[in-house]
Amino acid sequence: MTILVTGGAGYIGSHTCLELLRAGHDVAVVDNLSNSSEAALRRIRELAGRDLLFHRADLRDADALERIFRDDSIDAVIHFAALKAVGESVEKPLLYWDNNLTGSLVLLAAMTRHRVKTLVFSSSCTVYGDPASVPIREDFPVSAVNPYGMTKLVTERLLQDVYRADPGWAISVLRYFNPVGADPSGRIGEAPSGVPSNLVPYLTQVALGKRPSLAVYGNDYPTRDGTGVRDYIHVTDLALGHLSALEELRRGPRLVTYNLGTGTGYSVLEMIHAFERVVGHPIPYQFAPRRPGDIAEAWADPAKAFEQLGWKTTRGLAEMCADAWRWQTMNPEGYG
Repeated sequence: MTILVTGGAGYIGSHTCLELLRAGHDVAVVDNLSNSSEAALRRIRELAGRDLLFHRADLRDADALERIFRDDSIDAVIHFAALKAVGESVEKPLLYWDNNLTGSLVLLAAMTRHRVKTLVFSSSCTVYGDPASVPIREDFPVSAVNPYGMTKLVTERLLQDVYRADPGWAISVLRYFNPVGADPSGRIGEAPSGVPSNLVPYLTQVALGKRPSLAVYGNDYPTRDGTGVRDYIHVTDLALGHLSALEELRRGPRLVTYNLGTGTGYSVLEMIHAFERVVGHPIPYQFAPRRPGDIAEAWADPAKAFEQLGWKTTRGLAEMCADAWRWQTMNPEGYG
């Protein structure tokens, strides 16, 4: 199959493109490179030993998408392209609504015109808001608490409407938790622009000496050590989850939602100490007040994905930390 991967030069998208190529699929990438690098695609080609198509375009550009669907014989789409920084979404809600929702609308319109009705959508555990209990199942109530999460939730609702209007679609919505790590080659990984907004890339930059210390936001949560608890999943396991979802959709039309996580939560302090064991020296950190909108704990119940997709994570915390550290030490300036 020829798979169109939106946002394929980004962190999760690049790892998924690599696994798609390794699995024998043909890949076309559309990415505007606003928060990614074409160097990732060059490295994917080298690692896979196969070529892929690349279109530098914005999803909101309907003419560009029309050309891509017309020329590339697309069979299915994996849709990653989105802005994803929670804090920035609060500061710039119009940007997030325009980019994330308009991009999805234009993409779905192009798919409809060209009768491409197989889609894997990159959603997020942020759609669960502050869950009443953990682990989180797919049937839990949804209620986003920031503009980024709301764009994901509204896109999910849009996909429900699309499927309701035309049950010939095959759609898999993947709500994943906290991706970390990198391909074990150290050639592709997470390369945030500017100050990292996620824990692990900030942590690795502190460990490397690029930043003086890590701020731990909140040490008074009702958790085992007072710091926030999250479900961290290796990005390669996450990428393989997309391949499993894509394969499952070949059975026929449906709309189905899966959590992709490990089912285990780690606190911020546990993550710091796990990285200290990998890097071999202490990592300086300091406690700071809680951030508005942060929740105490969130981790997945991944049973549905295991039962229906045959997918489960195989890479543990030590491997996540080691691969993230290898990427950081081999690429201290990211793809720069």
